[in-house]
Amino acid sequence: MTQELTSPSPAPQAPGTGRGPGWWRDAVIYQVYVRSFADSDGDGIGDLRGARERLPYLKDLGVDAVWLTPFYASPQADGGYDVADYRAVDPLFGTLQDADELIRAAHDLGLRVIVDIVPNHTSDRHPWFQDPELARQRYLFRPGKGESGELPPNDWESVFGGPAWTRTDHGDWYLHLFAPEQPDLNWDNPEVHAEFEAIMRFWLDLGVDGFRVDVAHGMIKAPGLPDIGHGAQAQLIGAQVLPFFDQDGVHAIHRAWRRLLDGYGDARGKQVIGVAEAWAPTAERLALYVRPDELHQAFNFQFLNAPWQSDALRSVIDASLAATASVGAPTTWVLSNHDVVRHTTRLGGSLARARAATLLMLALPGSAYLYQGEELGLPEVTDLPDEVRQDPAFFRGGRATGAVGPGTDTESGPDGVAAGGQDGFRDGCRVPLPWSGELPPYGFGPGGSWLPQPADWGGLTVAAQTGDPASTLELYRAALELRRRLPGLGDGPMSWAPAPDGVLALTRPGLLCTVNTLGHDVGLPAPGTPLLSSAPVTVDDATAQLPGDSCTWWAI
Repeated sequence: MTQELTSPSPAPQAPGTGRGPGWWRDAVIYQVYVRSFADSDGDGIGDLRGARERLPYLKDLGVDAVWLTPFYASPQADGGYDVADYRAVDPLFGTLQDADELIRAAHDLGLRVIVDIVPNHTSDRHPWFQDPELARQRYLFRPGKGESGELPPNDWESVFGGPAWTRTDHGDWYLHLFAPEQPDLNWDNPEVHAEFEAIMRFWLDLGVDGFRVDVAHGMIKAPGLPDIGHGAQAQLIGAQVLPFFDQDGVHAIHRAWRRLLDGYGDARGKQVIGVAEAWAPTAERLALYVRPDELHQAFNFQFLNAPWQSDALRSVIDASLAATASVGAPTTWVLSNHDVVRHTTRLGGSLARARAATLLMLALPGSAYLYQGEELGLPEVTDLPDEVRQDPAFFRGGRATGAVGPGTDTESGPDGVAAGGQDGFRDGCRVPLPWSGELPPYGFGPGGSWLPQPADWGGLTVAAQTGDPASTLELYRAALELRRRLPGLGDGPMSWAPAPDGVLALTRPGLLCTVNTLGHDVGLPAPGTPLLSSAPVTVDDATAQLPGDSCTWWAI
């Protein structure tokens, strides 16, 4: 099934290392959910050619790199995170030649390319799992409990709902922390290690600049696979301490991968990175994934889950910066992705809050990830018909945990269940992008779209917002241009300044950022010259009026 390129020429190298000791330390990276970004062939599903054709838009937006979600050969039981062949492109998305051309085109534009790697599990259609003997060596099979083995080996629950075990025709059980079509690999087997290192080298040879490691905290399970002792379902983005997540043994895997990435980069004069999608219970545990000999970045889900309250935001920011500073790493900020309710909706359904939160994020030290469509202010689509949904959690009982659907910030508990999409409504953040026009599919492609787009998105398209200084798209463009131009932004020092209750004020070299988390205006002495604001700010007689739910950057 593995494909070969028709062009044997070497892949062009990525742009230079940029400022600082590593380009990733202050990079802004844009997540492309491939099936929902741009469709080139009219089948209603985004593809690699469509993404390549839209790369100039990302260059003009001002990002530094692109992260592509899985486009590998897959039965698509979980949107491509069930991989059957890690070296082949699924025909839904194109060919290996299309991947090669996308990487080359990105590099020509000065954009780096990060791809997903999925090491915790494969598809049940993977050749290893299809071979009964190999499967029992390279996946986690166990005998069941009960008189005839009719009960699961332990009490673990799947992230997507229901038991984390499925019984086979042979009578034994295999572990799947996600869907039954996604069996967990046995990382005690050295052949698994060797295969994933070979997969990485394959894509590095094609020119990619790094890997986002899916479920980077999940490959190692506690010895003996002990019961949890209660029936709580594992949370998609939570703070639970569990015997199958965030085990210390995963760090040996990441150290081996860091050696591979550094060795490969050193031999070719480029910097290639690893990015951990790791759900750790504390900021201190998360920081372990970005120690100097492990991965380069780790998504900060504590920040994503923080409520829109000044004290809570400051606490999360302080804890995150302290934890990563202790290991000499940058903090990696994120507000939305393909697994969570879009932050326009999550933060109380308020576009004003979403715009303010983004300016805050881009003012913080470190790197930041943007999820496609957030620059358009897209809301979560909460009224998709059941018959079009494809989130596996929707079909495995997860729907009952959030039957009201995703909506306001009040629906998310302290562990972020609703915010994390575990209720089975993740499709709502995956609706294809609107590019132009007044009617669906809004320029997404020459055909329809795999998920229906709302009828009122005509005003949210790229074309409608381009050139409108009040639009969210132009706010993002302006913020990214300033972030690139001002030396005080990106990686570097930050300190807090005094501010009224409900307001945050943080300083970067030459800049002060104020955030009013309250729903009404707040006055304070004007701290400088306004550079950019998420809402109109007025300065009169040396007094500034900060609009409610707003963020302003000031030159000082």
